[in-house]
Amino acid sequence: MNSFPYPFKEGQTDYGYANNAVPMINKSAVEITSNYQEEITIKRRLLDRHRDRCFSAFPYTYEAQWEAALYLTEQLSAFYPQHFSIMEKGKKRTLINKMSEEEVHLLYKETDEPLNTIGKHVQEDLILMFQREGQLFLDAGQLCFPSNWSLVFNKGMAFKDIHRPVPGFRENSLDARIERFLLHLLPDQPFERVNWSFMAGNRLDTSLEAFPDWGKERYEVTEANAGEKVHLRVETQKLIRLPETYVILFTIHTHLLSLADLCKSKNKGRQVLSILESLPDRVADYKGITPYKHPVLAYIKGELHE
Repeated sequence: MNSFPYPFKEGQTDYGYANNAVPMINKSAVEITSNYQEEITIKRRLLDRHRDRCFSAFPYTYEAQWEAALYLTEQLSAFYPQHFSIMEKGKKRTLINKMSEEEVHLLYKETDEPLNTIGKHVQEDLILMFQREGQLFLDAGQLCFPSNWSLVFNKGMAFKDIHRPVPGFRENSLDARIERFLLHLLPDQPFERVNWSFMAGNRLDTSLEAFPDWGKERYEVTEANAGEKVHLRVETQKLIRLPETYVILFTIHTHLLSLADLCKSKNKGRQVLSILESLPDRVADYKGITPYKHPVLAYIKGELHE
């Protein structure tokens, strides 16, 4: 659990929605974990079987895709030199992936879908937000592990419209303040934030399109099986302004921790219990927790009293 990005601050006892972004200092935009091989295998299988819902980009996004791909190769080789290296020959860049024993050849205008190409070598989902008319728009992305949303549906939508269903997002002009923060991101000042939810099962691909496969698990949770079946799902989101195209790159790394492992820490168990008990009904509905909230609360209380 030491490497798990636990999302709650010390002393927090209630649910609250806020912009929790902090400066990203001496950290990579992508993270290599012990689950690398497994998650890359799942990612590539999804791209093979469901390409249309896992990658989509407007034609005019090529320049930004190219810049993002080059940036990510540099991040991989700089932060994980034991696993990745770069070789330059003329105008061609080759990323050497020592973990998969593959070479990724990148050549401007000859490499189709640069974002999709580099995305097959990182665990993160990759989203490109384009700025125009004072707003941000989702115009390209590789999305294999979404938390109950659809790239196909959201492609081309404005940032505020994408997040309109989020409870509390429009209250007190929070949506405008968060978008204003994003619009003022500078290329040399990346940020990171976390987003959390609970889920029944341990599936990374919880897309809207796959809902018939994973949605039913929410009704199979009992107090007896909640410890192994229910997981705290945390997304580590990195926000990077690309300097040439001025597009914002979002990298989203999804982490799962079973309720049983979470409750090994009594302090964290008590904190999560308090936060879940304070969760407004509309937030519980939005996060999909409502069908199994009571078994989860009962399980945590049982673990705390052992």
